[in-house]
Amino acid sequence: MRIVSLLPSATEIVCEIGLGNQLVGVTHECEYPHFARNLPKVTKTLIPLDASSHEIDRLVRERLTTQRALYSLDEKILEKLQPDLIVTQALCDVCAVAEYEVNAAVCRLPGHPRVINLEPHCLDEVFACMSLVGDAAHISNQADLAVARLRNRVKAVKDRSRIIANPSRVIVLEWVDPPFSAGHWTPELVRYAGGIEVIGQESQPSRTIRWDEVVSADPDVLVIACCGFDVARTRKDLPILTAYPGFDSLRCVRSHRVYLADGNAYFSRPGPRLVDSLEVLANALYPEVHPIPSGKLPFSTML
Repeated sequence: MRIVSLLPSATEIVCEIGLGNQLVGVTHECEYPHFARNLPKVTKTLIPLDASSHEIDRLVRERLTTQRALYSLDEKILEKLQPDLIVTQALCDVCAVAEYEVNAAVCRLPGHPRVINLEPHCLDEVFACMSLVGDAAHISNQADLAVARLRNRVKAVKDRSRIIANPSRVIVLEWVDPPFSAGHWTPELVRYAGGIEVIGQESQPSRTIRWDEVVSADPDVLVIACCGFDVARTRKDLPILTAYPGFDSLRCVRSHRVYLADGNAYFSRPGPRLVDSLEVLANALYPEVHPIPSGKLPFSTML
């Protein structure tokens, strides 16, 4: 089977269930696993590489009003790849090629490949997506084994968290300018790790928030995991964060519990590395309870 992935989390799902050798095309953002960097790219971004966080937010909002995505599909490359299966998403209106564009392209392709739309809102639904891709590729048992391994890792974290008597109050921001609280699966991960997300809501979309909501909540822990940004890029936006009124008075700042996370590796992508996100987050919240997983780097502190 020849598989094309139209979003990074789908690429990671395809590889996690053992189909990496059947992956023939990916997006311009797919860099994990590392071999995906060398596969043909079937998309390109319309966002300037040097755009600021504020400018990116403005472009996203403009696209939402026009129902157009921020990525375009290279149909010539897609046709050359002759995929049997295309994995895309319908969860976010701007973070992948628009659904109508994918469907239109498929109608023009010889053989009319099957298209799977992934739309997970929580961790269980991410696992269900893995099974869905496995079913489509006729490797259901193999996919089920991969899901079982991930579920066992989640269970290990949840079991350790049972001894935590006083959960930390946590806020995870997935954007800084303007502030966005992380929704969907992220508050669920916070809960499994032994904390309480005090602004974001489980299985609900991420949303723009007022900074005074953060000040009023006064969290014990603040995690900055900007969508699509690594730690180095996120650090560039720290002056914006620290300039917000009342930042220095936050409990998490005074206790040096502001953490920076790689938004590409953790939280942003609804795929198997959400389990990595859970394990590293748990270590940040309660290092005496949750050991850092082998081969994983802990979150960076802001200071």
